[in-house]
Amino acid sequence: MMPLNKLEREVITDSMLKVQSIQASLDQIDESKLPEIDEINSCLKSANDSFRTALREGTAGKKHIKS
Repeated sequence: MMPLNKLEREVITDSMLKVQSIQASLDQIDESKLPEIDEINSCLKSANDSFRTALREGTAGKKHIKS
């Protein structure tokens, strides 16, 4: 995998934070009123995990140059 550039890392991080915000918002909803909440939470967790993996792999082996 090629390293992510700064913009790509920012976009992925922003998306990951949005998913986490949605997860937190769903915690406030009565589960009986949203029948598929377990499936929704599973999808959101999967998306969050995928973003984390992309960030980790996209920066692996990348050398940080100090000025």
